[in-house]
Amino acid sequence: MLKQRVITALLLLAVLLPALFHSDPRAFIVLMLVFIAAGGWEWGRLNGLGQGASVVLGGVTLAVCVASWALGWHRDPQSVVWLPAGVAWVLCGAWLLRAGVPGWPQIAAPLRIVGGVLALWLTWLAVAQARVIGINFLLSALVLVWVADIFAYFAGRAFGTRLVARKLAPSISPGKSWEGVMGGMFGVVALAVAWVWADAHFGATVPSLYTLLAGAGWPLLLLVALGLAGMSVVGDLVESLIKRSAGAKDSSGLLPGHGGVLDRVDALLPTLPLALMLYSLLSR
Repeated sequence: MLKQRVITALLLLAVLLPALFHSDPRAFIVLMLVFIAAGGWEWGRLNGLGQGASVVLGGVTLAVCVASWALGWHRDPQSVVWLPAGVAWVLCGAWLLRAGVPGWPQIAAPLRIVGGVLALWLTWLAVAQARVIGINFLLSALVLVWVADIFAYFAGRAFGTRLVARKLAPSISPGKSWEGVMGGMFGVVALAVAWVWADAHFGATVPSLYTLLAGAGWPLLLLVALGLAGMSVVGDLVESLIKRSAGAKDSSGLLPGHGGVLDRVDALLPTLPLALMLYSLLSR
């Protein structure tokens, strides 16, 4: 399993990194279209659609993204889009976790399907806009999720085994603990401080998310870093809740050793729209 995970990760990096650092943002934006379309297909399967209908849903997700690209929406982050999106993720995420696994099937199927397509579209649009803003900004949002996950893993293993681990959401994801969440938050705060220093030291031409926040005050930077780390956990838990309701271990087997696309982007679903919400509010 480990060998398979490593091979898949290396192949993904071999595709993602050249596209990410290409001088033309469209290279990365097109690649993200493929991943988001696959996510739409997975979403259909997790919500009880057949193979054919799930493929159609993937196509619909792709079409919505392409249409917004054709309209030029990828160029200009607007608070009129991202403020409602960010607020909706905070409120809906809290409600879904409160309702738990039994609450998911109680939501009307059409609403679940449309909600998933909307979440995936917003994620693609956030990635596209962030890449147009600049690689430094996009990476600062992406790395936040990875650092939160890595620090949570090691903190959970170090403290959750030596102490009596306080389970975060045992009915949704038994492996997650409050110790892990605290570790992830610590890692994100350290990342934010280090990135602000690096931007200033190396003279970044495009500010990172953290530098924008620090410009509005260090208390805001620390508060938002903690909040975004928490929302990355919310995204992870929401996807785990949906998989438990569907009786699935992974969203699919598209990425051997890693599960599916949704398994890799679940924490990004809320954090990227929130990052663009902050950008749209602070950069004016």
